Amino acid sequence: MDRKKFHGAFTALVTPFTANGIDDAAYKKLIEWQIASGIHGVVPCGTTGESPTLSEKEHEHVIKVCVETVARRVPVIAGAGSNSTSEAVHMAKYAAKVGADAVLVVTPYYNKPTNKGIYLHYKAISEAANIPIILYNIAGRTGKNIEPDLMAQLSGLKNIIGVKEASGNLEQMKKIRELCPKDFLLISGDDALTLPIMSMGGVGIISVASNIVPADVAGLVNAFNKGDKAKAEAINQKLKPLVEALFIETNPIPVKTAASLMGLVPGAMRLPMCEMEEENLAKLKMALTKYGLLK
Repeated sequence: MDRKKFHGAFTALVTPFTANGIDDAAYKKLIEWQIASGIHGVVPCGTTGESPTLSEKEHEHVIKVCVETVARRVPVIAGAGSNSTSEAVHMAKYAAKVGADAVLVVTPYYNKPTNKGIYLHYKAISEAANIPIILYNIAGRTGKNIEPDLMAQLSGLKNIIGVKEASGNLEQMKKIRELCPKDFLLISGDDALTLPIMSMGGVGIISVASNIVPADVAGLVNAFNKGDKAKAEAINQKLKPLVEALFIETNPIPVKTAASLMGLVPGAMRLPMCEMEEENLAKLKMALTKYGLLK
């Protein structure tokens, strides 16, 4: 298996909703625009896709629509995480069946398993599903950090090829690079840390911001990989104020609002996600205008 296909800038796609389901037309249009803008891959049904509010049938539908729309032009890493191991196993197997290239599996959340429980959770998925698995470490959401020693253990399991690291802890990421195999993929899970993580051997980003600026996020990664550090840093500096605005409230509220303001997708969210506070909305609009995304 060529792990290099998972290098680059991947978009954690928002999920467009209708009043009573998924807006397939808007979703397909968003995916087409992402690919045309040079994004290296897409991630349906992640946190940014409001996966906790999708029913099982909707989750399957969104993955299937994404895979079919992409049609092998770029890799698809399907969100398949759950705090129920059996549900994560089911989603990983489904993603493999419909042709996703890999699955992104978040640490079980809320139930706060022990390290042994986390290991057994991922072991069960790796043994049941014949598809590459990328761990998703985000203790701020899950309440449980995958520590470097445990990460090293997990990297030895079948099909586990890398991690989306959103701990915000660069020292931890350095340790992961030291303890895990050289071909274990370290992927940034934080738009603000893409450059520092790539500088220590990271292979790219699973990005929120690229929902609305795919060309720039892909351009940053491309410039870094070509050795043009100055250009990468210039794009990074340009992105910084926008990225800050996109996390002024809980993700994906600001990015979906921004995408709606830009006419990319309808802005409807599902509770408990809700409309932005007026003060924060004004700050988001200002950031979008300064970036040139709104008039």
